[in-house]
Amino acid sequence: MNILILDDEKEIADLIEVYLTNEKYVVYKFYDSNDAIKCINSQKIDLAVLDVMIKDINGFELCKYIRDKGLTFPIIMLTAKIESQDKINGLALGADDYITKPFNPLELMARIKSALRRYTNYNNKNNENIIEIDGLEIYKEKHVCILENNEIDFTPLEFDILLYLANNRGNVVSSEDLFENVWKEKYLDSNNTVMVHIRRIREKLHEDTKKPKYIKTVWGVGYKIE
Repeated sequence: MNILILDDEKEIADLIEVYLTNEKYVVYKFYDSNDAIKCINSQKIDLAVLDVMIKDINGFELCKYIRDKGLTFPIIMLTAKIESQDKINGLALGADDYITKPFNPLELMARIKSALRRYTNYNNKNNENIIEIDGLEIYKEKHVCILENNEIDFTPLEFDILLYLANNRGNVVSSEDLFENVWKEKYLDSNNTVMVHIRRIREKLHEDTKKPKYIKTVWGVGYKIE
């Protein structure tokens, strides 16, 4: 697995590299965003750890650049800030996870391994098991989603969220239930993380925000696909 690290705090980038190399990952480490972009354009990357507050091209801009290229590998954002709006911004641009400095390196490693497992499973499915919902086709094993004959460019995490809701269609799924079953972590967050990912999925499904066709919000309870 190839992991890209971008952080202009050399001590942090070097520390992450040590932990990753000890786990036998191939590490591409950069202190400058322009060098990181060259690597993204020339190497196969399986996951990126991006510092938000880096000069020139910041982590948010680089995250958007990666997603605009159609690349779906997991992105974990690092930041010294703790404002919830920064977290929402990163998730809205396509980041999969978010961790605040200072952090426990073991926690970061756990987040990386979790994201890589999801990404690997997403790319290794071969059989066809289809859920069809009013013009939306979800290929459960192949991890492909087709809307009106057009494939939707979901990240592995976005697909897992949609699939979980589809597997439970007709039932209301709370943010806590969704988080713990998709992220496989204890729900200690506000619902911003879930909310932002739902919003991105709706955008990709071309949902009417006032009257969504597929993912309904049950206010104060959660979400459901009817």
